[in-house]
Amino acid sequence: MPTDPLLKLSRAALKRLCVEIPDRSVGSRGNRRAVRFFERQLDRLGWETERQEFTAVDWFDGRASLTAGGEPFTVQASPYSNGCQVEAPLAPVSSLDELEKAEISGQVVLLHGEIAREQLMPKNFVFYNPEEHQRIIALLEQKAPAAVLCATGRNPALAGGVYPFPLIEDGDFDIPSLYLTEEEGRRLLPFAGQTAQVKSGARRIPGKGSNVIGRQGDPAGGRIAVTAHIDAKKGTPGAIDNATGVTVLLLLAGLLADYHGPRQVEMIALNGEDYYAVPGQMLYLQSNQGRFHEILLNINIDGGGYHAGKSAVSFYGLPPGLEQKFRSVLAGFEGITEGSQWVQGDHSIFVQNGCPAVAVTSSWFSENMDSQDITHTPRDAFAIVDCAKLVEIARALQGMIASL
Repeated sequence: MPTDPLLKLSRAALKRLCVEIPDRSVGSRGNRRAVRFFERQLDRLGWETERQEFTAVDWFDGRASLTAGGEPFTVQASPYSNGCQVEAPLAPVSSLDELEKAEISGQVVLLHGEIAREQLMPKNFVFYNPEEHQRIIALLEQKAPAAVLCATGRNPALAGGVYPFPLIEDGDFDIPSLYLTEEEGRRLLPFAGQTAQVKSGARRIPGKGSNVIGRQGDPAGGRIAVTAHIDAKKGTPGAIDNATGVTVLLLLAGLLADYHGPRQVEMIALNGEDYYAVPGQMLYLQSNQGRFHEILLNINIDGGGYHAGKSAVSFYGLPPGLEQKFRSVLAGFEGITEGSQWVQGDHSIFVQNGCPAVAVTSSWFSENMDSQDITHTPRDAFAIVDCAKLVEIARALQGMIASL
């Protein structure tokens, strides 16, 4: 039986994105290489392309160290943090109430326990930013410690599979911050009030990034926006998150290379879903201000292709007739099932702006969100992907678009 040519293309694109280009973090050289690769593939297939460019901060983690009472502790610089060289008293804080009362100016504050249970949203993140998170950040900036240490555990729903997770991941927060495991944090607590020596060689690097949009069809009939984020966290190949989504875009672009339908189909590689400032998403929102009514449907692929389980499709605000039409299309694909709704992807941008949306992921990830240890780690690699599932997703989306 001959090999499906789309399967070969799927493997080649995925290898390019997460093996040959090891770092797709926003602002990095690898991210720009990935964007150029995506753009060139669309050009080759005859799509009209647009690049939306923005400035972004790249980051070098350097080496970090912590000593207290003559004892060394294992720490890491928080992503996008400034570096430092600090000697100051250690001041533990375990709750928002304690932080409200603490006198920590010029000291090394250790956030642990309740206050460090979940990753803080970046200070300027507009899509989801709990009041408690904003208050913690505001108090730290107001009280001006010399450095912030964060002892954290596991929180897969918000921080992926990394342990420990960085409590603060924010290039707009200028106080140097580092993070360590809960175990190291407990070992550090007895040194409260003693001098801690904190060193970090982390530094911010000016960079650039861009979205790429490919277009086919007639915009007069409305737009179908098919999206996947092309960036990845630092320290991960980002295969499932989200080289597979970009690969599906390229497969679908090939299947629709001769599309001349009554709608305009947009293939959009958004750049920033795994970055503190979501710059690509913010630029896309800005460029479509007052035009979201033109978008008849968003289809977002994020987390697809995991080797175990089926692909999962979920619906958001679709008219009943359209939802049933899509279900009929998906019934022809054995490896795809209807999954539960989730909000952590770029489809939420469209839903918040009144657009119907469809999200595609892997059912295993949605079912194991609270226990999986893959996302944002080196384990999110080429080997865990079933490329045949990417081909199946692309063909299913082709059928859904044709049904419109």
